[in-house]
Amino acid sequence: MAAAIFTPPNLKASPTTWLRSRSLSTTFGVTSVYFRRRSENRRCLVVYSMDSKPTVLVAEKLGEAGLELLKDFANVDCAYNLSAEELCTKISLCDALIVRSGTKVNRQVFEASGGRLKVVGRAGVGIDNVDLAAATEYGCLVVNAPTANTVAAAEHGIALLTAMARNVAQADASIKAGQWQRNKYVGVSLVGKTLAVMGFGKVGSEVARRARGLGMHVIAHDPYAPADRARAIGVTLVSFEEAIASADFISLHMPLTPATSKILNDDTFAKMKKGVRIVNVARGGVIDEEALLRAIDSGTVAQAALDVFTVEPPPKDSKLVQSDKIIATPHLGASTVEAQEGVAIEIAEAVVGALKGELAATSVNAPMVPAEVLAELKPYVELAEKLGRLAVQLVAGGSGMKTVKITYGSGRTGDDLDTRLLRAMITKGLIEPVSAVFINLVNADYTAKRRGLSITEERIPLDAPPEDPLTFIQVQIAHVESYFPTAISDSGMVTVEGRVKDGIPHLTKVGTFEVDVSLEGSIILCRQVDQPGMVGKVASILGEENVNVSFMSVGRIAPRMHAVMAIGVDEEPSKGALAKIGEIPAIEEFVFLKI
Repeated sequence: MAAAIFTPPNLKASPTTWLRSRSLSTTFGVTSVYFRRRSENRRCLVVYSMDSKPTVLVAEKLGEAGLELLKDFANVDCAYNLSAEELCTKISLCDALIVRSGTKVNRQVFEASGGRLKVVGRAGVGIDNVDLAAATEYGCLVVNAPTANTVAAAEHGIALLTAMARNVAQADASIKAGQWQRNKYVGVSLVGKTLAVMGFGKVGSEVARRARGLGMHVIAHDPYAPADRARAIGVTLVSFEEAIASADFISLHMPLTPATSKILNDDTFAKMKKGVRIVNVARGGVIDEEALLRAIDSGTVAQAALDVFTVEPPPKDSKLVQSDKIIATPHLGASTVEAQEGVAIEIAEAVVGALKGELAATSVNAPMVPAEVLAELKPYVELAEKLGRLAVQLVAGGSGMKTVKITYGSGRTGDDLDTRLLRAMITKGLIEPVSAVFINLVNADYTAKRRGLSITEERIPLDAPPEDPLTFIQVQIAHVESYFPTAISDSGMVTVEGRVKDGIPHLTKVGTFEVDVSLEGSIILCRQVDQPGMVGKVASILGEENVNVSFMSVGRIAPRMHAVMAIGVDEEPSKGALAKIGEIPAIEEFVFLKI
C-alpha cells in the first residue's frame, strides 16, 4: 500500500512546503514538490491507494479463447441474462463490460457505474445497443470487433441470397412434410442480375466480391465509401434512389442510426422494381416491417431473407416469420465456430489494451486513428501527456487554467498531421493531476469544454524531414501564476516545450531557458546564479541520498548570469535532501516534479 500527500488545489502554494499530488491512475503517477524561500505552514491530506486487478463483467456468452485472454489480465465475472436492474447493480464494481447485441448499455448503466466503467466492448460490429453519447460524457471508451466476423456475416448474406433465389428453405420444409412440388418452387437465376449493396463497409464489400463471383452486376450506395475502393472490386457507387430503383436484389449492410431507421418503408418500396428481393443481415430496424409485409402482399417485393428483426426474438405469431415469402434465421450472421472465437479474441484484446491505456484502433466513440498512425505517433503521444502534466504542476493557484495554447513544429503540411490524439493527451495531462476526472481520447474535448478550458492549436511549418511527424510540441498556459516563475516566458505564459529524441520524450525548454532532460522518472528544475560548482553541489547532495542522476542539463542566457539546471533522477529524494538543495545560496528557486 502506498501513501501520497495531496493538497487541495484551492489552497495557495506556500513557501518551503513540499506538495505531493495524488496519483489518479495506475498508469501515470504524479508527484510534485515546490520550494520557495519563505516558510509557512500548510495542511495536507494523506490518501492511500492499492493497485489491484481490474474487473471485467462479461454479460453475454463469449468464446473460451477470449475469456482466457481476459483472465490473464483481469478478474472476470461472467453473468449472463442480467436484468437492467441487475446490470446497474453490478456495474459499479466493474472496470470493463463486454456485451453482444442483446444487452442494452444505456445512460443509466453509465450513471450507475459511478465513473468506474472505463471500457465497453461490443463483441461484434453494431453498437446501436450502446448509448455512445452517455459513454463519451462519462469518459468510457467503446470498442467493437469489426473484423473477426466480417467473412462469416458476408457468407451468411450470400447463403440467404442464394437460398431465397432458389426457394431452398420452402422446398426443404415441403419435402419433409411428404410433398414433392417441383413446379411450385421454381427459382430465379443470379447471373446477370443487379445486386444493390446498401452500405459498402467491411461486410458489404465482402458480399459484393462474392456476388461478383456469382456473375452478378453489383452496384452500391454508401455516402462515406471511397469510389476508388469500390472500383477496385468492380463495383459502381450510385445514389440511394438509383440503387433501389435499378436493383433486382438488395442486400442491406448499414448500421442502425436515426438516419437509417426504417429507411426501407412504404415510400422507398414504391420506388423499387416490381419483384425485387431483399436480404437483411444488418439491423432489423432499418426495415419498416409492417411496410415490408404490405410490399410483399402487393407483389412489389417478391421475397425477403431476414437474419435480423426490430425485436429479437420476434413474437411467435410474427407475420414476417410465418410468411412463406420470407426466409428467417435467428441472427446467425456471425455464428460460425471460427467467427465466434475470432470475435472473442478481438474484443478481449481490445478491452485489455484499453484497460492498459493503449490506443484502440477499434474505438467507436473516439477519433479513429489508423494503426500505422498510432505507431508513428506513439512517442509523441507520451511526450504530449507528460508536457501537459509538467505544465499544470507549475501553475500556482489563481483563477485556474482557462486558456491553453498548443504549438506544433513540423515539416509536414496540415493535411498530413492529425493532432486530435496529441491534443487529447495534452488535455489528459493538464486536467487529471488536479481533478478526479479520468481523461482519454473519448472525452478530452468534452471535458475541457465543460470545465471552461479553451485550447487552441497552432502549427509552425519547419524546414524539417517529413519522415518525422513533429519536431517539437510546446504547451503554454495563459493568465496564471507559477510555483516556478522561471517557467513564465516572455509572452507571460507558463511555457514548456519538448521533443522526441531516439524515441524518448525530452523536455527542451522551460520558460525562455533551453534545457535537455529525458522525461523519465523525476525531474528537479533549479533557477540559479550561473557559477562554477553548482552541478557538483547538487549532485553531491543527491549522491549522499543514494539518488541516481539519469540526466543533467544547464541552460543559460549568458555566462555568469542566470541559468536553469534540469536534473533527471531515478529515485525520489527525501524532503531533507530537497531542503539542502534549496539552502544552496546560489539557487533562487526550484521545483521537484515526479511524472
